[in-house]
Amino acid sequence: MKSENNMVKESLLSDVKTSKAIVKLAIPATIALLAKAVYNIVDTVYIGMLNSDTALAAVGVTLPLLLIFVSIENIFAAGAAVLAGRQLGANDKKGANTTISTIVILSVFIGIALCVGGIFFMESLLSTFGASSEVLPQAKEYAFWMFIAAIFNLPAQSLNCAARAESSVRISSIAVVTGAALNVILDPIFMFNWGFNMGVEGASLATTISQFVTFAIITWFYWGGRSIIKVKLEYFKFSGKLLKTVTLIGIPSAVIQICIAVATSLTNVMAAMLPESDLIIAAYGVVQRLILIGGYVIMGFMQGYQPVAAYSFGAKNEERFHESARYAIRATLVLSVLVAAIYVTLSRPLIMLFNRNPSVIDYGIKLLISQVVLYPAFGLCYMMTITFQTIGSSRYGLFLSLIRQGIFYIPFILLLPGVFGVSGIYFSQPVADVLTLIVCILSIKPMKQIATRNMVL
Repeated sequence: MKSENNMVKESLLSDVKTSKAIVKLAIPATIALLAKAVYNIVDTVYIGMLNSDTALAAVGVTLPLLLIFVSIENIFAAGAAVLAGRQLGANDKKGANTTISTIVILSVFIGIALCVGGIFFMESLLSTFGASSEVLPQAKEYAFWMFIAAIFNLPAQSLNCAARAESSVRISSIAVVTGAALNVILDPIFMFNWGFNMGVEGASLATTISQFVTFAIITWFYWGGRSIIKVKLEYFKFSGKLLKTVTLIGIPSAVIQICIAVATSLTNVMAAMLPESDLIIAAYGVVQRLILIGGYVIMGFMQGYQPVAAYSFGAKNEERFHESARYAIRATLVLSVLVAAIYVTLSRPLIMLFNRNPSVIDYGIKLLISQVVLYPAFGLCYMMTITFQTIGSSRYGLFLSLIRQGIFYIPFILLLPGVFGVSGIYFSQPVADVLTLIVCILSIKPMKQIATRNMVL
């Protein structure tokens, strides 16, 4: 039975019509990512019920740290997923086993290092990311358990990406959705006075427990031998060449998250220099968590596209690869326009889910609209970054991953608020997005040419 199931998974990657295969893989992946977003959204909603703008700002300043952790996860997890997908396409199952087993085991040690380092440097990190003296105590309470969670979040992400590479997205969805549902239940129990009355710290502890359950489920799947890719100690092989290959592939995806973290931090720092700074930071924290949901919709679709593209590239099936890329471009643009339309239309009620302070609502509405008015720039840039990773052009993929929230956004966020005040924050993202769209559109033709050339080699 297990063998038959694995043959069906491989057929999905190699034979089923590309649009159908991508959608079939993308739907459970998107559900899993949206469930993951529930962790952040539920925390923010419940913390909003504490009626404390300081508590909301405390959670907001931890977001850059969370994004940095996610970016480190992605270096190894996304890189291993692409490499394993290529290896499966080339019928090198032993190579895929070695890739994933090695990265999962290394992720455990990296998670421990991040946990210890994060706790040791916690106060300086949070101050750097915009925590005021008033906000810092609660930010430390929230961040502590976030650092503890790194120990099992990193290997869990590597296993989730392995599941994606072999099209076993159902188990990944079950694991993440179960954890998210548990978080909804545990948050109020740990936070409010009728439970453990731990406040902000309780929200973070509940999330950590829920994420551990997600890790336990996905680990059970691989230990039970139900997967195409086998994760075993005997396949562990610490190789400089393997680590370099995985890192070069994974860095572009990770850099996107790092740039978002840096951009978020700099936005908080610039907002801290303006009147009503804590209100602006509180509103921006809410907006960034809402943006994560839209981002996860796009990323979920990419998690359907990437294994199909990687398998086709590894199998040197040029026609199937280009067909999947064309479909991904069209679908990504449609999805990003829909996400933007929903956010613009429902901006007020969405912000009011988290805070009823009129000033926070006003800042939040303007910030949310400014972040998504040209959201197709994010969708197209992310899709092309993934594609350049897949076809072995990691350097250009790295360049694309840097442009939107790094090369283009950072100069504007450092300059415009000093000239235009809070309006400068509103203007920075749309201007960066215009430049991003221009670069991505000009990169489509070279992307096709490089893919064709590399498949011939």
